[in-house]
Amino acid sequence: MSAMTTTVLAEDLVKTYGDVTALAGLSLAVPEGSVLGVLGPNGAGKTTTVRVLTTLLRPDSGRAEVAGIDVLAEPREVRRRIGVSGQYAAVDEYLTGRENLEMVGRLYHLGGDSARTRAAELLEQFDLVDAADRPAKTYSGGMRRRLDLAGALVARPPVLFLDEPTTGLDPRSRGDMWDVIRSLVADGATLLLTTQYLEEADQLADNIIVVDHGRVIAEGTADDLKTMVGGERLEVVVTDPAELGRARELLATVATGEITVDAHTRHLTVPCAVGTAPLVEAIRLLDGAGIEVSDIGLRRPTLDDAFLSLTGRETAAEQPTEGEQEVVR
Repeated sequence: MSAMTTTVLAEDLVKTYGDVTALAGLSLAVPEGSVLGVLGPNGAGKTTTVRVLTTLLRPDSGRAEVAGIDVLAEPREVRRRIGVSGQYAAVDEYLTGRENLEMVGRLYHLGGDSARTRAAELLEQFDLVDAADRPAKTYSGGMRRRLDLAGALVARPPVLFLDEPTTGLDPRSRGDMWDVIRSLVADGATLLLTTQYLEEADQLADNIIVVDHGRVIAEGTADDLKTMVGGERLEVVVTDPAELGRARELLATVATGEITVDAHTRHLTVPCAVGTAPLVEAIRLLDGAGIEVSDIGLRRPTLDDAFLSLTGRETAAEQPTEGEQEVVR
C-alpha cells in the first residue's frame, strides 16, 4: 500500500440509544502509518466510535472500513488485522504476565512454540521480564496497562485502537507508554488514539479530531487547532489574592475574550492580541493601581485553550453510554 492509503475510514456513522444520540454522522480517516488523536468531552462519542470500528458495536447507519475491509460485512477479517487496548486493562489477574500473553497467542492460533516466543519478545519490549511469572493481580496499574497493550500486539496487527491507553497512570508511567506508542508508529503501525489528556494528543498525534455530541467539530494538527483560537494569552499571578477582582477589572481593557481566574493559584489568564503591547499595557495598569504581581508573561494558545474554545468544556474520562454493551454477533 502507498504511504497515503487510508487504513481506517468511517463515513456518516450514526448510533442512538433511545433518545440519546451517541454518534450523529461522524466521519474520520486515518492514513497508513499515522496516529489520529480523538479528543472529546465526557459522552462525546469517542468510545462508541472505537467500538464500531473494532466490530463490537453495530451503527444504525453509515459505513466503516479497516485495512480496506468493511467492518459490518466482514467483522472476522477485520479482527484478524487489529489490536485493541481499552480504557481498562483486559488481563486475567490470576494468570502470570507470561501466561496472559501466551493465552492470547493461542487464541490467535499461533501455536504453542510461536506463542511462547512472541510472549517472551513482548515481555522484553514492555520491560516486564522481572514480573513475567508473577500473577497479574500483583502488578501495578502501569504494569497492567503495559501488559494489556502487549496483548494487543501479540499477532503483530497493522492497525491499533487505543482507547484512553494511559488513563489512571502516573506521569512517569504515562511517559513510558508514550515511548512505546512512538516505537509502534516508527515500526509502521497505524493508530487511532482516544485520550482525555490534551498533552498526549499534542505529543503523539499526527492529526487530531475533536468530537462533541457525536460529531467531528474540528480537525487538524495540534498547531492548526491552536491557531483556530487566535491571539496569545497573558498569564498574571497576583501576590495578594484579595486583588484578583480588581486586577480582572483592569485587565479587561486589554482582553480580547473571557478572562479566567483561578483563586487558589492567584492566577489570571487573559486572551489578548499578538505582540508585546498587551503585556506592556497590563504592567502599566497593574503598577498604576498598586497591584503587586508574582509573575506575568505571554504565551501562545495551548491545545487546552483550543479544546475549551471549541467545546466550552474540559475533557473528562468518558464513561460508556447506556446500551453500549451491545456486541456484534
